[in-house]
Amino acid sequence: MNYGISGLSIIPVRREPSELSEMITQILYGEHFVVNEIMLGWAHVKLAFDGCDGWVDMKMITPLAEKTYQKIDHAPYAVTTDIFNIVPVNTEQTVMIVAGSTLPCWRPTLKEFTLQYDSFPHTGNVTYRKPANVRKLIIDQALKYYNAPYLWGGRSPFGIDCSGLAQVIYKMAGYVIPRDASQQVHCGRALSFVEETKPGDLAFFDDEEGKIIHVGIIWEKNKIIHASGQVRIDNVDQFGIFNVDTKRYTHQMRVMKRIIKD
Repeated sequence: MNYGISGLSIIPVRREPSELSEMITQILYGEHFVVNEIMLGWAHVKLAFDGCDGWVDMKMITPLAEKTYQKIDHAPYAVTTDIFNIVPVNTEQTVMIVAGSTLPCWRPTLKEFTLQYDSFPHTGNVTYRKPANVRKLIIDQALKYYNAPYLWGGRSPFGIDCSGLAQVIYKMAGYVIPRDASQQVHCGRALSFVEETKPGDLAFFDDEEGKIIHVGIIWEKNKIIHASGQVRIDNVDQFGIFNVDTKRYTHQMRVMKRIIKD
């Protein structure tokens, strides 16, 4: 098996081939990947979407033939925007999919997609290519995650980390950005002042050693949507994030970036 796709709502990706190992990201429904190595029931995979790699339990993989992988890799796809939807697998089975999932080989007029060899209907809300009002979509989608619990390595409304939130929301808007905040900070162009930002721009924060450790989505000029304990809304200025509950700064501002081209 050299290629695979997620036919499950979420597949955890671990740093090492063990259930006890740290989860570094998640593969959402419909995201495909290359299998680079197999060891003791575990597969080392590399995601086509963002190049992130790690170990997954082989029992969770839906295998793909190379021809099918290439077709999916080059065909248009849709991204789900509802917090969750139910997809009928057959007359007796369904699978729940979460926001940010991929619907491969999307056919908009038929409202159906193809996963492996079968086609499935999907009547929920999706984005297909770049929407007309990207910034509005980013904020509307980010607010849907309000109060979602923080989960290291998470990319779903049921558990998500700060960079996972930024990546999945941007995915819905038709933009591909890396998985980690330390990688995302290299995207786009830098802004000098908070007053320059627009809704949907990203803000990055560092530690005492200058390492990027956090990212959030600018909402209004003094508000930020970010995952810290939970997805929350706090104040932001040139110094950093000011927690509205504890009334103190929690994250030190490093740089603000504009990725959206408008």
